[in-house]
Amino acid sequence: MATPTPLSRLFTVVLTGVLAGLVLAVAALPGNLLLGFAAKAALGNYAALPEALRTPATPQRSYLYANDGKTLITTFYDVNRTDVALAEIAPVMRQAIVAAEDRRFYDHGGVDLRGMLRAVVSNVTEGSGQGGSTLTMQYVRNVLKTDPNRTAEERAAATEPTIGRKLQEIRYANALEQRLGKDEILNRYLNIAYFGSGAYGVAAASQRYFSKAPADLTLAEAALLAGLVQSPEAYSPIDGDADAALERRGYVLDSMVETGAITADQAAEARAEKLTLDPSEQANGCAATAGGRDGWGFFCDYLRRWWVAQPEFGDTVQEREQALRRGGYTVVTTLDPKIQATAQRQATGIYGYDNPRAVPIAAVEPGTGRVLAMAVNRHYSLDGNPDGQVNYPNTVNPLISGGAGVAGYQAGSTFKLFTMLAALESGRTLSTGFDAPSRLPTRYAAEGEGSCDGRWCPANANPEWMDGYRMMWDGFGRSVNTYFVWLAEQVGPEKVVEMAQRLGITFRAESDADFAENDAADWGAFTLGVAATTPLDLANAYATVAAEGTYCAPLPVVSVTAPDGQRLPVGDPDCREVLDPDVARAATDAARCPVGQQSAFGQCNGGTATAVNRILDGRPVAGKTGSSDQAATESFVGYTPQVAVAGIAANPDDPTDSVGAAVQARVIDAVARIIGTAVEGQPEQSFTPPTRELAGTPRRPVDRDPLTDPRRADDDPLSDLRRWFRDRTRG
Repeated sequence: MATPTPLSRLFTVVLTGVLAGLVLAVAALPGNLLLGFAAKAALGNYAALPEALRTPATPQRSYLYANDGKTLITTFYDVNRTDVALAEIAPVMRQAIVAAEDRRFYDHGGVDLRGMLRAVVSNVTEGSGQGGSTLTMQYVRNVLKTDPNRTAEERAAATEPTIGRKLQEIRYANALEQRLGKDEILNRYLNIAYFGSGAYGVAAASQRYFSKAPADLTLAEAALLAGLVQSPEAYSPIDGDADAALERRGYVLDSMVETGAITADQAAEARAEKLTLDPSEQANGCAATAGGRDGWGFFCDYLRRWWVAQPEFGDTVQEREQALRRGGYTVVTTLDPKIQATAQRQATGIYGYDNPRAVPIAAVEPGTGRVLAMAVNRHYSLDGNPDGQVNYPNTVNPLISGGAGVAGYQAGSTFKLFTMLAALESGRTLSTGFDAPSRLPTRYAAEGEGSCDGRWCPANANPEWMDGYRMMWDGFGRSVNTYFVWLAEQVGPEKVVEMAQRLGITFRAESDADFAENDAADWGAFTLGVAATTPLDLANAYATVAAEGTYCAPLPVVSVTAPDGQRLPVGDPDCREVLDPDVARAATDAARCPVGQQSAFGQCNGGTATAVNRILDGRPVAGKTGSSDQAATESFVGYTPQVAVAGIAANPDDPTDSVGAAVQARVIDAVARIIGTAVEGQPEQSFTPPTRELAGTPRRPVDRDPLTDPRRADDDPLSDLRRWFRDRTRG
């Protein structure tokens, strides 16, 4: 409350005089007539009260918790307040606010004639600017000026210095007193009054000034808070005048003695206490995550963007944003603190915060779509960066989930999964074979490097290890480019693109979206992961396979509860079957090969991420590596039946900056260790093998002999013996 000006003092004197005259006139009416009139008017007035007064809709802070329901991520608020029941407020706090603001609160019917007359005298003799408002009248004014359902003009009108407004306030207060008990009105008042330093309501004030719950306030603390209400900004010991706050505290203590709430000795003891504050700043928004936890802000931002897309929270984005900041919701999110901590540690272990390269990582739960972790080596912050550093160490761009101008990163051969799924769905089997050459001339027109006689001509990265007769098992395990480009040609690239979209891959880059819509049939390179994607999309796509074909939209919440305890229908997984379960199982059987494990049919013979099997100590796992052209990015996706994790090493600001092949091993290690944390303590779950029908009959070309062909020698369990025999017979 600002210091009253001479003009406002004059108005208050006139107004209180007029109101006192009105009250005296009403008091002079015959008793029976007055009672009858009052009862009739009160009933009528209550029915006509604004909805906010009958059913309070005051703005409250929304809380975001991790999936344990206890670990606070952050809060959202325009007005820092949280409702608490009267029983949760220390009795001395209730007594202090009555003594400070309305000593006759329990004696009047909403309008205090004596208080008004006393205000007139005080205004005339002392120029105090008192208005004679009761707690009930103050409550009415506070509700109307903060009602989120009113326009800004209507809220401003609630404090206009007019006689009409004051008379309306009296009518509303009288109507409330006829229907509500004194304790209910006191409770509502304590939950809405402004205590300065951004704290609305006693719960927020207790935390702001003393870092404690209102139930734990001492007499001295309660008297201090109660004294702030008259002039919150001026008296605030944090932002205002601490000496004035102590002086006002003494006034409240004296008033409590006069009301009989405490003894003179208790007041003297409390007055002698030094001002001891323990202020706490309430986190507000994603850039102020509780405890300064790095990485949590990116998850928080993803949740906020999910929230404003939900029609349950309003008809427009603006209404939904307002609901989050003013609705008082309790949101239990899907974020797992333990997995998140490991993911953040792994991301920053590869690249530091001040490195232009980044490793965004996402973890998703198969079968629910719940996002368990989102980490990257960046501070989620609006703080500036050193000259020349565009997005590091600070950024609020969605580097992990994409959107808001972030298209994502090429994920290389991880996209071969979509080709394999499309082929399996078309009726081909895991044993579909092809003699993969070092380079494969295709039907797609191309010029320049990578072309053969005007045709796109992709090559294998390691011909000595990759070339030769391959099936889906070892083609996927060894990441054979020419095998999968050939397979995509057989199936049709448009079906591969459609499969990726079906599993949740979103084309955020305009060029990718255009290709997908208009040229998918000629997008032969799609299988090699040339489209931009994000770790979240990629993890969720692989989670769909882990869930045996059940796609679930990525979900950041477990539950959302309104202030009245009602749980909103927004935390349930949104899932549907997008693949035949046996097709998904077959793809997983082949995906055991890259990570150094064996398929159900014994057809794995080499992998690009075999360290994963060692790190997870043989626990059933599947996955795929990916390297984009010239090692511009390096990726790995791994999954078990319980979790899918994806990580991509890239430079978000400069796609021409190649991260180099050497970092892939570190990305693989990081993802595997995050999976290890996610499944720690959980029972080991095996993958269900596909049917023999979908596996097909593994075969070798008739012109190849594993005894004399070194490219196939390591497929055979007796390879060492055969190699020994071959070497001896040559001489």
